[in-house]
Amino acid sequence: MEAIQIKLVEKGGKAPGTSEKHYVSNQGVFYQSHVQTYGWQTWKQNGETSGTSGQAKRLEAIKIKLQKMKVSGNIEYQSHVQTYGWEKSWKKNGQLSGTSGKAKRLEAVKIRLTGEMKNKYDVYYRVHAQSYGWLGWAKNGEKAGTEGLAKRLEAVQIVLVEKGGAAPGSTEKTFIKK
Repeated sequence: MEAIQIKLVEKGGKAPGTSEKHYVSNQGVFYQSHVQTYGWQTWKQNGETSGTSGQAKRLEAIKIKLQKMKVSGNIEYQSHVQTYGWEKSWKKNGQLSGTSGKAKRLEAVKIRLTGEMKNKYDVYYRVHAQSYGWLGWAKNGEKAGTEGLAKRLEAVQIVLVEKGGAAPGSTEKTFIKK
């Protein structure tokens, strides 16, 4: 903690300022990307951008995990990798999806929830793809990115939304296939 400010208010009185974002929680979805030239970036969370934009750097791998959720279940993910295509198995809970040290680009991803998590939440994610920029928000295991076009993913954003809640943005054009 860097600072704290405390004010007494009359019982039932109005707060002396905004009461929005009154605490910070390390709960939710966390993810990190392995970026061409830079290597592993720091962990991002709950909709932050992981990767780069405007630098023409490919994502080579991704790790995704849930942290401090009050509901049981896992997050699973699969990548479409240059030359190899879709990975044969789903990765989960911080495992590496993609490649490291092989200079292969990620071209698309799929992310899904399991167990009680899938009953309580939808997982939304979108990717920044070479030549296209940010694509629409995919959800619950849908493909996000490109296939058969040799386009690199450059960044990703992931967010959990209560089941049936509104998407964080447009869900149009999430995946482009040749």
